[in-house]
Amino acid sequence: MIDEEITHDGLPDTTAPRGRFHQGVITRVYYGSESGTLRSLATEREYRFKVPFVDIRGPIPHIGGLREGMEVGFDLAWTSSGIRVALIHVFD
Repeated sequence: MIDEEITHDGLPDTTAPRGRFHQGVITRVYYGSESGTLRSLATEREYRFKVPFVDIRGPIPHIGGLREGMEVGFDLAWTSSGIRVALIHVFD
């Protein structure tokens, strides 16, 4: 599990890169269709993502760098198709 950076008052540090995003694990990557799913560590829900509707940031800024089991940060957005992953942040 991803370690959170904690401030002196015992709360998560939201200025730290990991504290700015929901925490999750990549569960499926379909390289041919440039899509996949990830599971939230907090809620255990699965969310879908698809290029070009997801922004991938960090040291591996493309779908070819994502692997199943990789821990990432993510952000969600509402679309006409429901809730989707809008941003995936790959940590070092």
